[in-house]
Amino acid sequence: MSSSSGDGGGHLAPVTYLPGARADAEWAVPGVDEAPRDAPQVPERQAKRASNVSLAGLGRRNMSRWELENLLRSRDLDDEAIEYELGRLEAVGLVDDAALAETLVRTQHERKGLGRQAIVAELRRRHIEQEIIDAALESLGRDDERERAIELAEKRASQLQSYDHETAKRRLTGFLQRKGYSSEVIRDAVDRALGSPRSRPGGVRFR
Repeated sequence: MSSSSGDGGGHLAPVTYLPGARADAEWAVPGVDEAPRDAPQVPERQAKRASNVSLAGLGRRNMSRWELENLLRSRDLDDEAIEYELGRLEAVGLVDDAALAETLVRTQHERKGLGRQAIVAELRRRHIEQEIIDAALESLGRDDERERAIELAEKRASQLQSYDHETAKRRLTGFLQRKGYSSEVIRDAVDRALGSPRSRPGGVRFR
């Protein structure tokens, strides 16, 4: 790809490939091996602009590869510059869907109190591959999820004491459903929080 005088004065950023990559690989990383003569060339101006856009985006929040690619495409960058930048960031670990998925599983569950179903929906919304999602969810044990649901239910139940038992049960069930918990986990948590005969003593009393 040639560069016009209006696009960085014709200077091209060096493009090289990861060890073992084919000569026709779709992305390149600077500083690793020499690029073959027919390697795609990225105008320096485009490369710098892609870097500025991606680092600004990542400075605001962690992003999946899909999210970052969409951000770069929204800035009308060339396809070669986008793939070059994504590959560069993946090589240094600044774009890592597996690490992002693990972080989201932990933070969405511990901080936001979300259940497995809601966490999966969030990861899919960010276009993280299902295989990566499944691996990240291995860190979320069933017992951990149940205990978190009970904790949320007991806290919420204390705000529902003005309702009769059935109304409180319905509202608490809906609350946990919106948090993304399964029916089985919800039943256990609601029974525990509202003092069902199937639960242990100590539930909140209702009129």
